[in-house]
Amino acid sequence: MSRNLGERGEALAEVHLKSLGYRILERNYRCSLGEIDRIAVHGSTLVFLEVKARRTGAFGSPLEAVDRRKRRKLTRLARYYVAQKGLHDTPRRFDVVGVWFDGAEPRVEVLANAFEAEE
Repeated sequence: MSRNLGERGEALAEVHLKSLGYRILERNYRCSLGEIDRIAVHGSTLVFLEVKARRTGAFGSPLEAVDRRKRRKLTRLARYYVAQKGLHDTPRRFDVVGVWFDGAEPRVEVLANAFEAEE
């Protein structure tokens, strides 16, 4: 996936997330462990978001692209962020956002609570 496609996907995802009531706290949060695309609050829940964009479905859906290895990495990043910000008592979840650029208009789908924290 090209960087431009990923950036476009993240921008569209953010607009969609805001329309659903998410409040974005961090964009492309980076630390020594890696990067989280977006960190937001939805209601009283801290949400760690992975955004996946695709031009076609040839390699599966964007939502299927978050495999076990990626889930473990996101879990470690989320734990680091929670510790860094002192948010231990805050409810949290992992959402995956799929953005498809395969038609006249892009489509955005949010899979809330897409997976449980992995060890």
